[in-house]
Formats: sequence, structure tokens, C-alpha cells
Amino acid sequence: MLYGYGGFGISLTPRFDPLLSVWLEQGGVFAMANLRGGGEYGEAWHQAGNLTRKQTVFSDFIACAEHLIAAGYTNPARLAIMGRSNGGLLVGAALTQRPELFRAAVAAVGIYDILRIELDANGAFNVTEFGTVADPAQFAALYAYSPYHRVTDGVAYPAVLVTTGEYDGRANPAHSRKFAARLQAASGAARPVLLRISTSSGHGIGTSLNEQIIEDADIYAFLFDQLGITYRSLDAGIVQ
Repeated sequence: MLYGYGGFGISLTPRFDPLLSVWLEQGGVFAMANLRGGGEYGEAWHQAGNLTRKQTVFSDFIACAEHLIAAGYTNPARLAIMGRSNGGLLVGAALTQRPELFRAAVAAVGIYDILRIELDANGAFNVTEFGTVADPAQFAALYAYSPYHRVTDGVAYPAVLVTTGEYDGRANPAHSRKFAARLQAASGAARPVLLRISTSSGHGIGTSLNEQIIEDADIYAFLFDQLGITYRSLDAGIVQ
């Protein structure tokens, strides 16, 4: 599982994640990518991956995937990618640019029609990171990587799970609906493209523990199914 974010100057740093232990206990390998656009190496690192330089973030993520494959950690039939919010955009861009690299993708509460985000309620905030269609150079950069616009009919896309919250005020859930529908109509592979909508949550902040558990269970069920992982109970020592 390759995870990334790469935006808004936010740093992905080492931390304890009890949920990730489920993946590791089942024999999974986890990689977290520190991409340009984040804040791991200061503001210059952030600015190297925003506005007209946003493609740099996606190229970094793809390079990480290629490294994991070349180094023998995984192969395209066993590699999943995941990201949330700006990381959902990252996953959408990566799977539309290099679909052959990935077997499964989880894109959570993301934005995918990048040409229209400034029309959303949170649009003014997003312009500072992504740019505006009113600027010719920024429009060209936005259009070049907009995941919704890069979906191509007949391409064999990986299995995709798109998740969103009905009351998400940061990332308009319409983006998730449009992107999932476009992928469903276009994909030339016999792999599922699923849309999961929570009617009792938004962008993730303040989500109840019960709702988080249900969503995480759905995500892992999807990944285990698509990567052919048979869940093994460590307590009972039996396959369930």
C-alpha cells in the first residue's frame, strides 16, 4: 500500500496508526511518500508542488510506485494506492496517468474535476494551492492533470473505491460522484469501480468512531478482495 498527500505544505511524519496494524499483521507492506507540495522540507518544498507545478507531486508519487516495483517490494498486480482529500486528488491523477502500475486504488473525499473547484463553497481556499482557470498558464496546468478530464474510454483501469461524505463542505461530494461514474463508463477492465457515500459524515473531521470503523472495514474488505488477501485471525490462528 502506497500512501501520499503532497499538498498545502502539510507534512506526513512517522506516527503510530493502530488501523495500519491490520494491514501489516496480514503480511502487507506499507510505504508513505513524502512528496513535493508537502511541508517536510520547508516552504520551498511546498512551492515546488503547487499551482502550475502541481504535476510534480503526481510525478513524485508515480516514481515512488516505480521504485517499489523495481526494488522488489511489490509488482503492479499487488500494489494499492490510497489518499485522502488532496491525497484523493493525488490518487485520481496517478491512476489516470499510469493505470498499469496499480491493481487497486482508494480515493477518499477528493476533488477530481479540478477545473470547477473554485466554484465550490471552499473554492477560494483551493485557488491558493491549485490556481484559477482565469489565469491562462494555471488553466493549462489544471486541465493537463484534472483526473475527471483525463479518463479515457477503453483503458484498463485498476479497481477503484471512491469514498465521500454527503455533508462534506471542503471537497464537494459531486466530484466523487462524477469521477466514479466516468470511470465506470470508461474502464475497459473487468474490475469494479465503487462509490461509497456516507450520509452521516463530511470531510472526516468530527466523524463518529462508529462511522470511522464501518468505513475502514469497507476499505480493507475492498483491498483484501482485490489483492487476493485471505484474512487470518491472529488470535484464533484460523482463516475466517
